[in-house]
Amino acid sequence: MGDGLRTLRILTKDDSLLASAQAALTSIDGWELHQVDDAETLLASPPCPGDLLLIDVWIGGQNAYELCRRLTGHTRCRTFLVVDLDNDLAEPIARFCGATGVFNRPLTRRALSDALANHTTAAPALAVSKRTEGAPGSEGVEFPSALLRDLQTGAPDQSLIAAIIDSSTGLFNYAFLNYKLDEEFKRARRFGDPLACVMLGFEGQANDEVLRELAGIFLAFSRDTDILGRFDESSFLFLLPGTGVDGASIMAQRVAQMAEERGLSDLVGDPLCMSVGIAHYPAPEINQREDLYHSARDAFVSARDQGGGVVVTY
Repeated sequence: MGDGLRTLRILTKDDSLLASAQAALTSIDGWELHQVDDAETLLASPPCPGDLLLIDVWIGGQNAYELCRRLTGHTRCRTFLVVDLDNDLAEPIARFCGATGVFNRPLTRRALSDALANHTTAAPALAVSKRTEGAPGSEGVEFPSALLRDLQTGAPDQSLIAAIIDSSTGLFNYAFLNYKLDEEFKRARRFGDPLACVMLGFEGQANDEVLRELAGIFLAFSRDTDILGRFDESSFLFLLPGTGVDGASIMAQRVAQMAEERGLSDLVGDPLCMSVGIAHYPAPEINQREDLYHSARDAFVSARDQGGGVVVTY
């Protein structure tokens, strides 16, 4: 800042989190607090190298981990995610996405004071690659190899990737889906945002080549904020933040149509017949994440029993 103060920037809609940050700053000289209204403002005007940035994972309508990835290479300030205390996977995922680390919610004065007191140097600039011509949506960001290295061994950290990714499809695995279902449902309930849960799959088995092509179809019709994962051998689970029934149905129908047009088949040569079940929040019978999942599962089973197609729960 021009007045000689360094700025703690915080992206949140949580008044209690904002108040705790303000309280911590009252005992620390040389810092001021600035609330960021939305992610796009943050991306358009990145923090200065001497600032500190906090991103609340419950910002609503924006995936905080994806935001960290998008900021990589655009700012040299240290970035922390503010997460729930029981979120054990948050720190390694945050570091994987380019963040410095995490703070646990509720934010304590001591934790923030320690971070500010030790904030003497800016984080190093991260590598930015040239934008690929003709690649719509490309952010031009290239993760440095050091981001994927363990600080103690210096070896490529494949354990994190293996822990969250299904090796056959490159989509998220069941364990990470379970974690994300909890996170996205809490966010939707907290801010009153819609959340669609889509389960889709086929009868029988398919080889890895077919599964990878099917995963490519899923990705082609999804957004950056959608969470796509493999649920079991022949079914998948999608979490679509900010999406209602109509949007989820359109996506599911396009996926099923493309799979049919590609002529994908199972191990015995039969065409893949896609069945889709869709549940959404808010809905009268959906009170917790388990309700959302079971509703989507029941709709999927119903669609499968009918020989394919899309079934929506209301």
